[in-house]
Amino acid sequence: MRLRRTRCLTCYWHDGTFVVHPHPHGTPTALHPAAAEILAAFEDWSTPAEAAGQLDHLTRDTVEEAVGTLVRSGALLAHGGAAAHRDEEIAQRWGSWMPEASFFHYATQDVYDAPDATGTTGTTGTTEASGSTGAPDRAPAPPPPLFTDHPRAPRLLLPRRPAALGASFEQVLYGRRTHRDFTGEPVPVETLAALLSAVFGPVDFIDCGRGALYRRTSPQGGSRQEIDAYVGVLGVEGLDPGWYHYDGLRHGLALLSEGFTPAEAARLCADQEWAARPAFLVVLAARLERMSAKYPTPRAYRVCLLDAGHLGQTFALTATALGLGPAQTGAFRDSEIAGRCGLDNTGHIPLYVLAAGHPAPVPRDAPPAAGTPAFDATTLLAR
Repeated sequence: MRLRRTRCLTCYWHDGTFVVHPHPHGTPTALHPAAAEILAAFEDWSTPAEAAGQLDHLTRDTVEEAVGTLVRSGALLAHGGAAAHRDEEIAQRWGSWMPEASFFHYATQDVYDAPDATGTTGTTGTTEASGSTGAPDRAPAPPPPLFTDHPRAPRLLLPRRPAALGASFEQVLYGRRTHRDFTGEPVPVETLAALLSAVFGPVDFIDCGRGALYRRTSPQGGSRQEIDAYVGVLGVEGLDPGWYHYDGLRHGLALLSEGFTPAEAARLCADQEWAARPAFLVVLAARLERMSAKYPTPRAYRVCLLDAGHLGQTFALTATALGLGPAQTGAFRDSEIAGRCGLDNTGHIPLYVLAAGHPAPVPRDAPPAAGTPAFDATTLLAR
């Protein structure tokens, strides 16, 4: 039987054990680190005997025993089998996104239970030979606070005037566009305050059975509200340029670091020139313990990303209703933004960058409406 190492494979150390984790079809399996050397002998289609010939410092029985375990785990695939065909198809479809994106997607697919002893969720198979007895019994950790506080930071309480959100839903929905050109005119602090309150402030508080949680205008997984908002001010009336944390409980801004320039904004957003032009940036940062305290499965990280997207859409619609031009980007320098916002970038991490300002009346780079030539060059349906 000819075998090959699956292309969809990630190996890692967890709790002192070496884990071979094929995806999406395999079982995360704890093995001796020598398994990596054996897997390397199956980079191309080979028989166990051919592989043993490359591993002359290992006995044939050792190689055959390891091969059997690796086949059962899905790390080695049989030539001509359905699993091998799908493995090649996934490697082709995911292409340059592998291994990071494909592993995250498939390793958190079809599972929603607690991690096992290797730190992986076990509904796709049983983890073999870990030799671990699991995590020791611990007293339940106290729940994380609902709000993030910066008690030593200078604080500015924002105006509590209601947002002027009288525009019709139809106008807002179909009028929303991503803007890259702005006038440079400062945004009134009242407008910024209304935007932050409508998107990130609490709407009401609910009893979850173990205490209070709060809800926002966006759906959030389990009402964990793990996303905080950090504001990089460039041009807001009454506010000095700098980085602030939005305190939704007090409806205020805590000054974290002074000074912020358009050139720095562009650099933080991966050298995108347009990022120098908005009146302010808003960084969405997740406090992971708020989510993991209730949902220990790694799949919950997907929910954090979805929650950031929900808030981003509400931000865009609200900014539009307030007469601002919204923008958003997933291209940014994570570590530098974390430093500017005072995040540790371990349990408190940036996920998304939003922006807004007064939109330019005639955007410089606005795409034209698609005409006949554009549709002639476009494949709308499979032929």
